[in-house]
Amino acid sequence: MTIEGKVVAITGASSGIGRATAKLLAERGALVVLGARREPVLEALAEEIAAAGGRAAFKATDVRRRGDLEALVSTATERFDRLDVIINNAGIGPISRFDALRVEDWDAMIDVNLRGTLYGIAAALPVFARQKHGHVINVVSTAGIKIVPTMGVYAATKNAVRTATEALRQEAGANLRVTEISPGMISTNFADSITEPSTRQSIAERLGDIAISPEAVARGILYAIEQPSDVEVGSIVIRPTAQD
Repeated sequence: MTIEGKVVAITGASSGIGRATAKLLAERGALVVLGARREPVLEALAEEIAAAGGRAAFKATDVRRRGDLEALVSTATERFDRLDVIINNAGIGPISRFDALRVEDWDAMIDVNLRGTLYGIAAALPVFARQKHGHVINVVSTAGIKIVPTMGVYAATKNAVRTATEALRQEAGANLRVTEISPGMISTNFADSITEPSTRQSIAERLGDIAISPEAVARGILYAIEQPSDVEVGSIVIRPTAQD
């Protein structure tokens, strides 16, 4: 059970869960390919990983653009000759009540959380088919398990990904592993994307009270990847013990 030498592409790698995952996997010997919109932050992270003895490449990636996901996958195959795992982690959560009518925020969540994940899958599958192996990991959310006010559209995008993940798993056959990871309240910059002031304050306070570190999710992702090739971890839920 090892991930040493595996090539892993990660979206949303510049902060939070993506950053924690990149650092942990690189520490364990994986070759990580970092994707996010902020190229200077990616470059700094790649340098940090290299300074610690790891190997990393990076590519500025806006998951709303299909070509950017294709370029991220191409970076992996050009730099490291293959791609073993894609982690579709990029996501935003500008949550609000429906009657706030923040339709632009709804569109943004659909574009990043759902469409961005589908673009990642589409970019990776041809490579996985040629190699006759691969692993798709989609980061969803416990917001899709317990539905609460203000989370309607966010949870809908995450549950759409959950549905697509299960269908992909059933279609995958013996050579492709498919995993969904459902984080709960994690100490990230999630609240920064919330445009409705009272909701942003409420979520920030809740995160401050009970959130656990993104490294907890990174360890779950590591566990799924390091299993033997004939073992698929289908779903992992990771949340604070204090979360309802």
